[in-house]
Amino acid sequence: MNVTIVDYKSGNISSVINSFKEVAQDKVKIEVTSDVSKIKLSDKVVLPGQGSFKSCVDALKSINGLVDSLNDFVMINKKPLLGICVGLQMFADVGYEETETKGLGWISGKVTKINNQNGKYKLPHIGWNQINILKESKIFKDIKDKSHMYFVHSYEFMPVDKNFITATTDYSSNHVCAVEKENIFGTQFHPEKSDKIGLKIIDNFINL
Repeated sequence: MNVTIVDYKSGNISSVINSFKEVAQDKVKIEVTSDVSKIKLSDKVVLPGQGSFKSCVDALKSINGLVDSLNDFVMINKKPLLGICVGLQMFADVGYEETETKGLGWISGKVTKINNQNGKYKLPHIGWNQINILKESKIFKDIKDKSHMYFVHSYEFMPVDKNFITATTDYSSNHVCAVEKENIFGTQFHPEKSDKIGLKIIDNFINL
């Protein structure tokens, strides 16, 4: 089996690569590429994202055929994909960071700035925070409710259909930190920076 981490030059993804390789050992092949033909042949795909919603969408679109191949992978071939941080946010129809930007539209919804209650809460939301697991998710196997995960973000994903929300976190308000829709999984937190519990989430995704 092979798992492809999409490298579309959206910030430093070395910790994502290292943690997946650590979990995979020699059992699973981890490939890091933006090569469309290799992505098509993957069993699973990881879509990381650092920076702004707009910069990540623009970077994806700048690679010829990449968005189409991801759409086919997820929507037609129904293979598992994990979006991390902005990788999750891009599932939305639209994001409002910098300027209004169209997302991938895999899970209907929007990405808006966290309400910091007139400066009462610092943005970005950085550091460890506990997650409230709302429902069973394949990537939360053997993960306890109220586990702590590592966050770095100023924007939140607000899906139209709340049934896809698998976990939330409290910061200024209750916002989405994990989703699951059939073969599509996403975490707003960084599993690759969330110690052993984060590695367990990666392991769960690899073992789907």
